[in-house]
Amino acid sequence: LGANTTHIKAEEAKEAVANGAEEVDMVINIGALKDKNYDYVYEDILAVVNAAHPKAGVKVIIETSALTDELALKANADFVKTSTGFGSGGATVEDIRLMKSVVGDKMSVKASTGINNRAICDAMIEAGAVRMGTSKGIRIVEGTD
Repeated sequence: LGANTTHIKAEEAKEAVANGAEEVDMVINIGALKDKNYDYVYEDILAVVNAAHPKAGVKVIIETSALTDELALKANADFVKTSTGFGSGGATVEDIRLMKSVVGDKMSVKASTGINNRAICDAMIEAGAVRMGTSKGIRIVEGTD
């Protein structure tokens, strides 16, 4: 959930890649972000990216209530993701638009949590998301809102 030390996160990423992972998700250190320790947050992301690349992509979960896409972009992560799903809210179209405006074509955006029907999914795609984190995938694909 983001609170592990940078060393542990990097080692977990290395082990996941060694075990065949093609993508690694990581959560930024929310405490460091709230303390405005941006160097720590950046180094944390960079360590995981360096541990996973080039064999696996990295998605950086930023918890949209504390947007820090610039640090994930600077560290050459592959994706930014709105949330872990454990927080108080899900992705919004506004979150996705903002994230996409920051990362442009250099990273991809994943909308997670709250994507419950085809209309919401389509709105997220239009806003710039290329992946959805949802438990309603079959319903969305079938169009049975």
